[in-house]
Amino acid sequence: MPALIGPVSITSVGGGVVTFGDTFYVSPKSSSKTNTGSGAVNTGNFVNTNTGISGTNTLDPDLVDQNNVANA
Repeated sequence: MPALIGPVSITSVGGGVVTFGDTFYVSPKSSSKTNTGSGAVNTGNFVNTNTGISGTNTLDPDLVDQNNVANA
């Protein structure tokens, strides 16, 4: 089924996938984990973040967060 795409603004693509219109399937080819504080990884053209004191818990007791076995 055709898709109508309106105005698009892509500011940055770093190792990702940009898809427009029809796709059969999209699946990740890799996965990673990032520990950051509040307001650290906001995306957009004009970002205004107001945070006071922030703490990040990096303790992760499970072994696997996202499995990539047999990922086509």
